[in-house]
Amino acid sequence: MKILIVKLSSLGDVVHAMPAVQDLRQAFAGVQIDWVVEGAFAPLVARCEGVRRVIACDLRRWRKSPFSRKTRQEWRAFKAELQADAYDAVIDLQGLSKSALVSWLARTTPRGRRISLANQTEGSSFEAPARWVADVAIELEPHVHAVQRSRILCAAAFKYEAPESLCFGLLPGALWAAPPTVLTSGFGANPFAPRTPVVALVHGTSRADKQWPLASWVALGQRLNHSGFMVALAHGSAAEKTTSEAIAAQLDEAWVWPSMGLDALTDTMARCAGVIGVDSGLSHIAVALGLPHVQIYNFDTAWRTGPPGANAARQVSVYAAPWPEVDAVWQAWEGLDTPVLCR
Repeated sequence: MKILIVKLSSLGDVVHAMPAVQDLRQAFAGVQIDWVVEGAFAPLVARCEGVRRVIACDLRRWRKSPFSRKTRQEWRAFKAELQADAYDAVIDLQGLSKSALVSWLARTTPRGRRISLANQTEGSSFEAPARWVADVAIELEPHVHAVQRSRILCAAAFKYEAPESLCFGLLPGALWAAPPTVLTSGFGANPFAPRTPVVALVHGTSRADKQWPLASWVALGQRLNHSGFMVALAHGSAAEKTTSEAIAAQLDEAWVWPSMGLDALTDTMARCAGVIGVDSGLSHIAVALGLPHVQIYNFDTAWRTGPPGANAARQVSVYAAPWPEVDAVWQAWEGLDTPVLCR
């Protein structure tokens, strides 16, 4: 059986769809799964176990100059790649007009079906074309976790029971960056060199109202240093890099990560002892990697996007308004299973 997953964006939503792929693989031996995703997130999907082919599109960029020669050329190339195969099922896990367009353009086998959501769930977007394009529209309970949303849709469409266990299937590669304390030789990182365990702090988020105060990050980083951890600081923009440098300037042992692609950033994070971060795509990657993780919320939405609960001993969320205190985040971190040293 050949299945095409359509989940274009955003970063956290893409991560949340990965367990549905693992469920399909468990339900159908030998299933072939391809995935259409925005080009920025293609390197991450390429690390999702069981995805045979990643079809990258750049709808966000194309919309800015829809009639330019470059856009027309790239659009034709995308359509050719999308339609190179015919699928027994095209599953729109996003439920938006743009994902409906991709689903409609994809080729199906004579008995193939286009499957989508039939309704909006709490905190998620939904647009009517997704249902109009679908041959089968699945109605879901409105109060559902983002991870379960995709799993339930696939299970209902193919009439199997979703496993109780949860697996993202995110497999890191070898593009990691070495921390400054790791000794190197002419052959790369020395695997026998002594290593300081690294905890990554994810302070950046696409929404300013989800941020945690700078002073809180500094206080948390100081506690981590005192406990024997090096603090790593991720960033995805010039503004976030400035924040990382401001935090690092007040810590004894800190590592501002270099600018990296999403694949290298994922691989580097996978080697950390744990992650503490706000509600953001990078925090959701930490969950998918199975790392010890505390996710910070100042909106009561952790039930929908926070750590799903399958690994509650190692991954938790902390919520308070206007934001959690440092003591609460630290207690949550100390309550996790003992973080492992860098692998």
